[in-house]
Amino acid sequence: MCRNIKTLFNFEPPATEQEIRDASLQFVRKLSGFTIPSKNNTDAFTLAVDQVAIAARTLIDSLITTAEPRDREIEAARAKAKAAVRFGVKQ
Repeated sequence: MCRNIKTLFNFEPPATEQEIRDASLQFVRKLSGFTIPSKNNTDAFTLAVDQVAIAARTLIDSLITTAEPRDREIEAARAKAKAAVRFGVKQ
């Protein structure tokens, strides 16, 4: 499940709230072992996702770097090429 969590810091354009929420959801899914929580656990699950998203945004906004921001399109192309080599998929 957590393979879908991507690095969100130091990108141009910056990470969106939706990207942070998606990563938070994946993190909570991994910790809880639930892809979809039961009715009884929905409130706790949702609260955890919200809290992780807040913590992630705080972290991303607080980090400092002197490195140039990475370009999302270039990073996506690299990931696609790496996956093609790994899984033997022709592009």
